[in-house]
Amino acid sequence: MDTEIGSCIWHAHAKINLALHVTGRRADGYHLIDSLAVFTRFGDRVEIALADNDDFTVSGRYAPAVPLDASNLVLKARDALRREAGPSRTPPISIKLEKNLPVASGVGGGSSDAAAVLRGLAQAWALDLDDAGLARIGLSLGADVPMCLAAKPLVARGIGDELSMVPDFSALGLVLVNPGTPVSTADVFAALSRRDNEPLPPLPRSIDFHSLRNWLEITRNDLEPAALALQPAIGRALSWLNKAGSGFSRMSGSGATCFGLFETGNVAKRAAAEIRGRQPDWFVAATRSMPSEAE
Repeated sequence: MDTEIGSCIWHAHAKINLALHVTGRRADGYHLIDSLAVFTRFGDRVEIALADNDDFTVSGRYAPAVPLDASNLVLKARDALRREAGPSRTPPISIKLEKNLPVASGVGGGSSDAAAVLRGLAQAWALDLDDAGLARIGLSLGADVPMCLAAKPLVARGIGDELSMVPDFSALGLVLVNPGTPVSTADVFAALSRRDNEPLPPLPRSIDFHSLRNWLEITRNDLEPAALALQPAIGRALSWLNKAGSGFSRMSGSGATCFGLFETGNVAKRAAAEIRGRQPDWFVAATRSMPSEAE
């Protein structure tokens, strides 16, 4: 959170599924997952301030793809919190979203925006809500919102709502690449060949670049083959990451954003510059993940 005169800015971190196993499907159609996720310093930004009337504006590279009506998770988060606390405690608010992450790209951008709004509004409105209370409201908006509220290395199970924080997890050097092809999560899940895969193996006792890379080699993203079949450009993104020297490359979530793991932030920056030079129209970002403890 950054504080400016009369307003606060909250960071909405991209969620990266380092590994994602689909382990089953409930009777109501929701899929069960087992996923190791981290959150990056790069992401969207949300500015919140008290106002005379409710207002919501969007800027940034991907603003044209963001709906401004009630279907937007930012507005759903505002309205859910207002219902929870009551209108007398939730006066009009101005929300400005800087949309730096591609839409429908497998990095939880909308969910992370909603999480930032929940945290920001709880402070702006001086509401007495702890993390569990915010997570309960967040879950009503979508299974990804509680993990985006946590924004630390974690393992998510169930429909993504059963969270276990991973301690002693240092920041990772990452490059994110999206070839500019939105992917429908529903279409990817519908195209799965099987939905009863084994869960993740146990995490290494000590997590560093090398042990994590070795662990990732024996895991999967079960959504990647289906997404690749729907959007072959994902394969090009992975290929460019590998050419740029990624220690490990994989698609995040339901795609189309892919990540490359790099040993240092400087190596990641050089790789991102190389890919950006070759693919200037793509989304390419060098970043670091949020560690389990403040560094």
